[in-house]
Amino acid sequence: MDDDGTRGVRGSSADRVPGPALPPPPTAPPRVPAPAAGPDPAATPVEQRPTRPGPASPAEQPVPGAPVDAWLRTPRPPQEPGVWRYGYTPPPPEEPEGVSNRSLLVGALISLLSALLLWSLWRNGYLPYRLVPLKLFTPGEWWNPGTSGGPRTIEGSDALTVYEAILFGLLAYGCGRIGNFSELFRRHVADRGQPFLALAAAAAAGLTQLLVWKEALPVVRPVLVLVASVAGGEIYQSQTVVNVIYAVIAAAVLHPFARLGRWRELIAARRGTAAPAPSGTAAAPATATSADQWPELRTAGWTDAADTLTAEARTGRMNDVDVARLRHAWALATRRPDRLAPLAEAVLRTGGAAALHPSGHRDLPRRGARHDVLTGQVRIGRCADDPHNPYVRRGTGLALEPALLGTSLLAVGPPGAGKTARLIRPVVEALALRALAGQAAVLAVGGAGAPLGPDDAFDVVVRLGHPGSAHDIDLYGGTIDPDEAAAVLAEGLVGDVGSLDSRRAATVLAQLLGPYRAAHGHFPSVPELRELLDGTPAALAGLRASLETAGHHAMLRELDARSRQAGGPGDPAPALADRVALLDRPAFTGFFATGPDARPFSLRALGQHPLRVRVDLPERGHAEASRLLTRLLLAQFTAITAARTDTTLFACLVLDDATHAVTAETVRGIRRLRSVNAGAVLALRTVDDVPETLHTPLLGAVGCTAAFSGITTWDGKRFAEAWGKEWVETREVAQHTVFADQPFTRALHALRKLVTGKAVTTDAVTVRQVERERWSASELAYAVPAGHAVIRLATVEGEHAPPLLVHLDG
Repeated sequence: MDDDGTRGVRGSSADRVPGPALPPPPTAPPRVPAPAAGPDPAATPVEQRPTRPGPASPAEQPVPGAPVDAWLRTPRPPQEPGVWRYGYTPPPPEEPEGVSNRSLLVGALISLLSALLLWSLWRNGYLPYRLVPLKLFTPGEWWNPGTSGGPRTIEGSDALTVYEAILFGLLAYGCGRIGNFSELFRRHVADRGQPFLALAAAAAAGLTQLLVWKEALPVVRPVLVLVASVAGGEIYQSQTVVNVIYAVIAAAVLHPFARLGRWRELIAARRGTAAPAPSGTAAAPATATSADQWPELRTAGWTDAADTLTAEARTGRMNDVDVARLRHAWALATRRPDRLAPLAEAVLRTGGAAALHPSGHRDLPRRGARHDVLTGQVRIGRCADDPHNPYVRRGTGLALEPALLGTSLLAVGPPGAGKTARLIRPVVEALALRALAGQAAVLAVGGAGAPLGPDDAFDVVVRLGHPGSAHDIDLYGGTIDPDEAAAVLAEGLVGDVGSLDSRRAATVLAQLLGPYRAAHGHFPSVPELRELLDGTPAALAGLRASLETAGHHAMLRELDARSRQAGGPGDPAPALADRVALLDRPAFTGFFATGPDARPFSLRALGQHPLRVRVDLPERGHAEASRLLTRLLLAQFTAITAARTDTTLFACLVLDDATHAVTAETVRGIRRLRSVNAGAVLALRTVDDVPETLHTPLLGAVGCTAAFSGITTWDGKRFAEAWGKEWVETREVAQHTVFADQPFTRALHALRKLVTGKAVTTDAVTVRQVERERWSASELAYAVPAGHAVIRLATVEGEHAPPLLVHLDG
């Protein structure tokens, strides 16, 4: 990894991161062992098991020291934006809307009663021509004459026994299909899980066995008749054969109930020998081309290096960050062949510790969210089972990644909605892991004490206003161009003042910064800049004398122009001086130094090195200064990332509180970030924290938006307009009174109205396509439960997902 210029950065970092005479039937059914009762965790679907929010399991997030080869082989199929890809399995096809439980029970009962009535009529001979089909396929001497004549011989009697058994089976099958008994069983028995499923199947099996051996169900005699016709009646002279036949009949009756009740799985689970339940995160088997074999190194001919990394992964000496870092380092090295050999030698020498991050750390001290470092995803929640969400997204995990953050993200929610804990911190944590892998740089800005991560999870920690801070911030963004420094500084100082043109303010600053740098070789400090903006005679005279001594006549003309414009109508210098005065306070003494001995941290390093930077702002005692600094950092970030030439490193700015930080110029800068592999994450308490004229441009500039529970209807209206509408199918039912023309029909209608108290009506159903908002303002304000958010995602390639209701567990 190219780490030039990054090892000298000061700051805290992370430490480590499943026909003849028949024998008499038995007087009681054979004894069958009952299935063991108990819960069956293996039979419970994985998605239905209760889950607790918190750190991921080892299958989702390798723990330190655990082998990562199985994690590396786990499939990550490409999916729609925001889908948690690690071990993703598509949901089953959507089932059509089923009937209600009441209709299901009534239908099953009617079908059962109809079958019993039909079977009773058959057995008692009330159905005409019931023996005609049988007589067509059997000899006539077996039967008495006439269509209803019964059997004359033993053969006819046996044929009638088998015939009745076949008809009974067809009747039972038809009753089950018409009554939808399978759906009834699934809803009220199978869905309740074990041990209820096994006990219900055992009870049904016992009742069926009793009916079979009491000959209420035609099973035993037809089987005995068929065996006798095939093997001969002499077979029943052996009691052993008779017992075997009875046992086979009993087992055949029990078999379907054992499968329905999953007795084998239950018994295996009770004995502790059950096979692990299938899950969506099952790793693929190892092959010669699987990911844990490092096929890209083997293809390039570095077999020894690939074997070394494979052994490191299998023995647990390599973690997921090491895998992502080495893969990225190898991808960079392939672009410059002269780096391949040194990287392979480093792998042979140090194994998974090759191409380390400049800080020397291989992981964060601790993780609070579920990460897949290989794809850069961080799981922030699960899509709710809600009609607003498409069926294929219900129950799937929702994740953020650089491809989404590259379009920038705006999160709006009241205090306590969970923006910081459930969204901002997981994103910062994922970007920090990405930085350790050499693929990203992150700048997290929040108030002092904001839970953005521990100090040892960052390379640079800047505590503005804190005397113990080891780092400072460069107000001028590390540039040496006075015009560029003036433009960014003006945006940070007065960009939120709608009545003041930031371009005129930049001109005023350039008229002072240029001469000062020409005279002293650096930009002015905060007290000096305040004096120059106030027009203090001593400060201007001293600057003029220095310019005259050095012979900078062009800069003297700039200073003269500033002197002529000072005090004129619309002069922005007083407003600039007032804003600079917010930083010229005792709490900031020693900060924002610009002298030759000062080495403040410059945001320009974010575009060049995979740094993890956190800036703590003194929001409690200096709220207005904190907003000014936030606005300045946002302006510097958009300007610096847009000007960089090497965009291989993903750079991201995370603002925990972007109140009054968004200006017209920064909105234009945010729109340009996606083209330079950068992004911004902005959190607001309400959209009204942004000037009203910027509401629409801001929502149009960001590709990802999140509306947390508790927002107002005014904010919900803006999101609803930004998310647009969709075509939906609606059903309108109108009831019309039926007027009868015939006297008998009118009498029936009158009797029905007398009994029910309602007039006879008919329903007129109208189905049509209408265009409706995906989420209305009222739904966003009142229908989003606590701990949830409605999130709309888009990628830098232009793919997008509809607004999804997400349960946040980040």
